[in-house]
Amino acid sequence: MAKDLGVHGNLFGGIMMAWIDEAASSMAVSLCHTPNMVTVKVDELVFKKKVKEGFLIRIYGEVESIGKTSIRFRIEARKVSVYSGEEDVVVSTSTTFVRIDESGEPTGIPTPVRERYKDRSKY
Repeated sequence: MAKDLGVHGNLFGGIMMAWIDEAASSMAVSLCHTPNMVTVKVDELVFKKKVKEGFLIRIYGEVESIGKTSIRFRIEARKVSVYSGEEDVVVSTSTTFVRIDESGEPTGIPTPVRERYKDRSKY
């Protein structure tokens, strides 16, 4: 949308960062079966291409690793041409989330979830 564009007509990087965090958070909540997941780390964001008005953004993620209380995703945002469907990687990063209890302290991710992803370096 026009409100998300800067003076050069490109998508603001901060907007993209917020979308990535929201998408990764949704993945964490869904895979770990709890709404109590918080972002603890976002690695370097590498902006590879600009995004102009008229493109859709798709955000993809995969589990990189899982620990007792944390889960790490590899995230890729792609711009998609509404005319051709062609996708180009715009940004890539890794994000880490921690499951917390009601008082905000780290708490264990359920064993079945950890077992599902423990042997996979990528999912």
